[in-house]
Amino acid sequence: MAGKKYRAAAAKIDRNRRYPLSEAVALLPEVTISAKSDETVDVAVRLGVNPKHADQMVRGAVVLPHGTGKSKRVLCLARPDKAKEALAAGADYAGGEEYVNKIKDENWFEFDAVVATPDMMGQVGKIGRVLGPRGLMPNPKVGTVTMDVAKAVGELKAGRVEFRVEKAGIVHSVIGKKSFGPEKLAANLSSFMDILIKMKPSTAKGNYVKSITISSTYGPGIKVDPATCDIK
Repeated sequence: MAGKKYRAAAAKIDRNRRYPLSEAVALLPEVTISAKSDETVDVAVRLGVNPKHADQMVRGAVVLPHGTGKSKRVLCLARPDKAKEALAAGADYAGGEEYVNKIKDENWFEFDAVVATPDMMGQVGKIGRVLGPRGLMPNPKVGTVTMDVAKAVGELKAGRVEFRVEKAGIVHSVIGKKSFGPEKLAANLSSFMDILIKMKPSTAKGNYVKSITISSTYGPGIKVDPATCDIK
């Protein structure tokens, strides 16, 4: 059963209404539950796709203009010359087989994202079973397998988020923190939706974006009108 604070917050939201984006982000601080913590703000987008079909799998990444509010610890798996480039770009750790062995033998996971050069993927494959379930496996489709490690590291540090449609056709992503305020949250959501729209599979029929809902960590969801997201 929902707590008293949650019920009070939910009562402020018209469940049958799709709010314009500007109103939704302005309402968000009023329906957050925790006054002490800077709650994370998430978006859930229900798409008109069937992820069971490979040609309708939606997966990508976007650099949010105002970041996520959290600094990612980035590991770059590369040969010495590229490892130096990664460190210069802000990577927290960079190296080759020594880090692969550290993960494999010591169960070391003091990082939030992994970038790898193509020539290291043979080594990375050795730890794929432990990286994959944690969502840490580098992937060329989202730009984390690349020779341009400086760009990849820079984007991750700047607020790059990856997303992937789930079995139910829903895409989840962080779009910032409660403390960002309405304008920054709106800009981040618009950028996210812009990329998501551009990734519409050619085989997807009917309404592509079925619903958009934003919420804070502990708060109730607010439905957003897709037509107001200023998608370019």
